[in-house]
Amino acid sequence: MKTRKLISIILVSVMLFGIFSIAPVSARSADNPLNLAFRQQSAVDRAKVLIEKVCKGDISKFPDAFRALFEAILSVLIDVPLTPLGDKLDLSGYELVFEDDFDGESIDLDSWYIRGEGKSRGGYKSGDQIKVKDGNLIMSGQYDENGKFGAGWYGGDLALIEKYKEGYFECRCICNTGTGFWSAFWIQARHPYEAEYSQGGVGGAELDIFESIYENRRNSFIFQTIHCAGVDGVQEGFQSRILGFYKGKNINKEYNTYGLKWTDEEYIFYVNGVETTRSTFGNGVSTVEEEVILSICIPDAEILDKLDKDKYYTEYIVDYVRIYQESENG
Repeated sequence: MKTRKLISIILVSVMLFGIFSIAPVSARSADNPLNLAFRQQSAVDRAKVLIEKVCKGDISKFPDAFRALFEAILSVLIDVPLTPLGDKLDLSGYELVFEDDFDGESIDLDSWYIRGEGKSRGGYKSGDQIKVKDGNLIMSGQYDENGKFGAGWYGGDLALIEKYKEGYFECRCICNTGTGFWSAFWIQARHPYEAEYSQGGVGGAELDIFESIYENRRNSFIFQTIHCAGVDGVQEGFQSRILGFYKGKNINKEYNTYGLKWTDEEYIFYVNGVETTRSTFGNGVSTVEEEVILSICIPDAEILDKLDKDKYYTEYIVDYVRIYQESENG
């Protein structure tokens, strides 16, 4: 009992120190204040849950509780990425409904299609940037003097033909290196940015299972985000919630897995089979079928202007994409 009380006093004291020392620092963040506040609150809540488990006698959670508390303080102070510390992925009651290990000689065009070729931000999207090689899907970003749409910067999107509603979605990949282009695995409804259709996400949302944004390449972490329109009746523009920045393992050199479990109640995000966060951002979870997409994303022209046209080349390497849905026999 004395040990539990001591642990509780230490952890709570450190937490209070962090909470009461943060406001002036966090106010300097360039991020949307609401997004920042949400991430900070999520980090603190995560620490509180783990601390409570320790205080109730689960000493095995002490290392995670200490890490969560330390990261919560840093998150409030300087908005740092978090280590995934949630529950491990449990697919009990789910069955595999789609899998592509990219072991063939070319893209399976019975399952996939080249999405949205043409102008995109500061460059172009083209199927020429997407190929299958050595058991992987390779999506490349580069400057091409002889590109499909003329000289320019090229990336691309690949999407599944079949749409899905709910389930668990996962890819195993190595994110591209270098600044500029970035890697993404995401799900998108037909009209997630128009309030009339999205209805705050119930009628469709964009679910970013992960994005490895170019500005943060050295830090080996990813973003997980939800976008939709019409939240709380707002009719102008669309609303976004950056759920958090989460650490992977050397994401630009090693394979990591990124997943989303989409249920009728919430979205649960994962990195390497460990839960990162849960959300019902908006007016509720999507109730419509959505498109599953892999992208090597093209930045804006001002970013591209800083890259060396002759030397820049980057690859997003995908080992597999898998989709599970609840079994009828559940």
